[in-house]
Amino acid sequence: MSDTPSGKNKIKTFLVCLIAATFFWLMNVLNQDNYSVRLNYPLEVEYDNASFVPLQPLPKRLSVNVSGNGWNLVRKYWLNFNALPVVYKVNNPNKSSYINSTTLTDQITELFPDLHVNYVVSDTFELSFERKIRRIIPIRVDSAGIDMGEGYVISSIINVSPSLISVDGPVSLIKAYPDTIRIQVPTPKIQNNFDESLPIPLPVSPLVEVSHRNVYISFEVAQFLNTVPNK
Repeated sequence: MSDTPSGKNKIKTFLVCLIAATFFWLMNVLNQDNYSVRLNYPLEVEYDNASFVPLQPLPKRLSVNVSGNGWNLVRKYWLNFNALPVVYKVNNPNKSSYINSTTLTDQITELFPDLHVNYVVSDTFELSFERKIRRIIPIRVDSAGIDMGEGYVISSIINVSPSLISVDGPVSLIKAYPDTIRIQVPTPKIQNNFDESLPIPLPVSPLVEVSHRNVYISFEVAQFLNTVPNK
């Protein structure tokens, strides 16, 4: 019986040797220092959101260049998606137009004690805040514009719910909203009691919170009969 290894055994032996060599090479490489890598790290911008509104989306992540031991870099690179965000506090939104990268670098240095933080990749992040205000706006129905069928009249008060709505947002946008919102009833030739939900004609903006987007309008309708007295 021949002791010469078969072709399959030779391939297996070669693969085992290759894997082992790769493993030892990788271990040696990762144990070395002075590697650099760019990390994409979560960022949270804190501000007084009860009093101010950001006029543009706030940055959610930042890129930072760090260097250090290979093992530490691999751990940070692969696990940073689970990391707690760096919190940047905006103490005076009225006067803050950018995020200071030096402040961020100092904060990240505290989070990465086993790495050297070289720099934050972006020099600045633009910020733009405006003071938030609230307005209460009454809703009215354009009763003169209701199209009634011939011989029919409105026989009750016109119910509007809600009769007031609130709008919250940046000063520049809220000031442009009307003092009173007038609702047009689009139904033609009304001959029956009316009870419908109608959209409130207001612009849609991600920066403005509106308490209601629809209004319920109802009223009763009666037929007006012309009676001719007997002669």
